[in-house]
Amino acid sequence: MDLLNEKCVPCEGGVPPYTAEDIKVRKHQIDPAWEVVEGKKLRREFHRKDFQGAMAFVNTIADVAERKGHHPDIHIFYSTVVIELWTHAIGGLSLNDFIVAAVIDTL
Repeated sequence: MDLLNEKCVPCEGGVPPYTAEDIKVRKHQIDPAWEVVEGKKLRREFHRKDFQGAMAFVNTIADVAERKGHHPDIHIFYSTVVIELWTHAIGGLSLNDFIVAAVIDTL
């Protein structure tokens, strides 16, 4: 499955989060810089030249998130941007998180 061609599906809960095995399979489809945190989140740090570069990057991610209908938690520390992806409604990871991570990898 090519994550870049997949569509995010709205999640209102009622489905189980990915298991450790599901995560292991999907993790191979995204950049290895993404780390799995407590089996519930994907996290990655990006470094830009300066604050303006970080903000431009964040705005690009915001556009991706809106197009995909799945929104990451974004933390900005001057020129460092930290992205956390997880599906809040299920308290863990879903296909949507890996789709958005794969798109972010292309930026």
